[in-house]
Formats: sequence, C-alpha cells, structure tokens
Amino acid sequence: MSQGGSSAGPDSGPRGERPSPLAGLSGARVLLDRTSTVSKLADALRAQIIEGALPPGTQLAEHAAAKELGVSRNTLREAFRLLAHEGLVIHEPHRGVFVRTLDADDVRDIYTTRRLVECAAVRTEGPPPRAVAEIRAAVETAEAAVAESRWHDVGTADLRFHSAIVALAGSRRLNDMTRRLLAELRLVFHVMADPHRFHEPYVHRNAAIATLIEQGRTREAAEALTAYLDDAEAQLLGGIAERPRDTRR
Repeated sequence: MSQGGSSAGPDSGPRGERPSPLAGLSGARVLLDRTSTVSKLADALRAQIIEGALPPGTQLAEHAAAKELGVSRNTLREAFRLLAHEGLVIHEPHRGVFVRTLDADDVRDIYTTRRLVECAAVRTEGPPPRAVAEIRAAVETAEAAVAESRWHDVGTADLRFHSAIVALAGSRRLNDMTRRLLAELRLVFHVMADPHRFHEPYVHRNAAIATLIEQGRTREAAEALTAYLDDAEAQLLGGIAERPRDTRR
C-alpha cells in the first residue's frame, strides 16, 4: 500500500472514484431506438386490426409490408413476434405470417377476462371524468354511424366504448391489456355474417349503460354489462359454429 493509505481498486478512476454504473449503457442507445421502432410498428399494426383493416386470414407478406411501411424486414419480423405473442398473428412455416382466426376457446377466454375487468371497472368510485366523457362520445359516434349504415364503424365505436369502460378504473396496465384484448375481439367480429344485425342492438345497450354510469348507478350498470357480455359471447360462439370449416386457421 502506498503512503497515504489509498485504497483505490482496479476499477477506480484516476482520482480513486469508481466509474458510474450507467457508463456501460451508452451502447444501448441504438438498441433503445430499435426497440422503440418495433413497439411503434406493432402498435400501428394492432391499430389496423382494431379498425378492421386486417381481417383474419390476411397474409402479411414480409417484403411487401416492409416496403409499404418503410421499415427493414428485421424490424418487421420483431413486430410480428410481438403480435404473435399477443395472439394476433401466426407464423406458418414455409407460408408466412397471417392474421389469426380465433376459435371458440379464444372467445370464451376473452369474455371471461372482460367480465372480470369491465364489470369491476364500472363499479369504480369517483371514476376519471375523462373516461366517463369518452364513454358517451363513443356512444354518439356509434349512433352517427348507425344513421349512415356504416356498420364497420359501429363496430369500431363499440370497441372504443369498452376501452373507455376499462379506463374508469384509472389503471394504465389495464388499459394496455385491454387494447390487446379488443384487437382480438375485432378479429372475432368478422365471423358475424350480418354486422348490421349484430351491432345495432348493442348501440342502444351501450347508451343505456352510459346513462347508468353518468348517474352513478354503478351496481345496475355492472348488472346490465354482465347480461350484455353474456349475450354477445353467445352470439359470437354461434357465429363461429356456423363458420365454414375451411376458413379456420
């Protein structure tokens, strides 16, 4: 030991200071940028599914999709992996990536989750006013779409309504989970041969539930929502049972 009792170790800096524990993160910047791009790309593709622009069975050809989106094929593949983990796309060896076609077990699981989350969310005391306003806005958007017979848009507004229902709980994690869940639900909507007949009755039921929430009648809102989800699940399961076998992926 030198005179003066310095105890600087081999990892110490020139004045005996240890290097910052963050010093090794400088090389992570590129990875962070890439991860951000992959996440944004997955968000964009998921939004297209929620909007109904990518129906079940759609092939997402790598070369064409990468060119259209202006990203590398590696970035696209990573986004596909994220969506595959969420159950929105499936990779078939030697064929490519396809938007998934959900089955009856998927529907039952989706609705089990929805009952647990949505019916609890409507019972939230002192819900965020913004979420309550978004519930009513979604109803009004659906009603305007009904007036113009835009049934595809009615389905999208319905998903917005249920996303706002979950937002009553004020949980970012639940909101994130719900976005993924509702993307799956949109894929299920495609099994209904007559979207007019399927969606229109639920617009009126959404309006009634919105009114109960606005009036603070949360128990009644939860009961109405439970019956609503039971009926929707039964209809979608019926649609899947009637679907031609060769369309199932």
